[in-house]
Amino acid sequence: MFDFRSRFRVLVFFLAVFTGCSWNHTPAPDAVPATTIFIARHAEKDPTPGVADPGLTEEGQRRANDLRDVLMKHHVSALFTTDTARTRATVAPLAARLKIEPQIYDPKQPAQLAQQLREQHRGETVLVVGHSNTVLPLIEALGAPRPVSELSDADYDYLFEVTLPQDGVVTATVSHYGKTGASTPPPPPTTPAQ
Repeated sequence: MFDFRSRFRVLVFFLAVFTGCSWNHTPAPDAVPATTIFIARHAEKDPTPGVADPGLTEEGQRRANDLRDVLMKHHVSALFTTDTARTRATVAPLAARLKIEPQIYDPKQPAQLAQQLREQHRGETVLVVGHSNTVLPLIEALGAPRPVSELSDADYDYLFEVTLPQDGVVTATVSHYGKTGASTPPPPPTTPAQ
């Protein structure tokens, strides 16, 4: 006949066996979540000829607001932009809502930015706003293949999401936001000189 202690030991033994517990179990350190980098091109820029640092059109301002609305649910903790009026204006609505000061980066140094994102923003969600010729090289510098082959001057609606897990394969997915499709009218045809 088992006394109370014996019954308790048997019960603990069976619980340990059936739940996979081990007496020497040490808890694993808290896993760091994957780092998520959203990357977008600036919104529609002012096409006025001869402007050295164009801002956004009205449509571009609407798209910047759309970007803010899409990313508000993602708990973005850092913002990066190039030192141009159009990229700063694209990130401005989100920066104002989150009360985060955007950081300026050099778009000609994608590897440097990729390293900074990995080291200083591990486990966070970040937005980077760039240009049609800098977005895809940054995705590659982060270790993912290009999800599209190229961006044209009319492509303003792409939103790339690069996921950097602590272990595993870096992935890049693409979605669209705001009004999709070519949003800037093509330049008028040139007439040959007569």
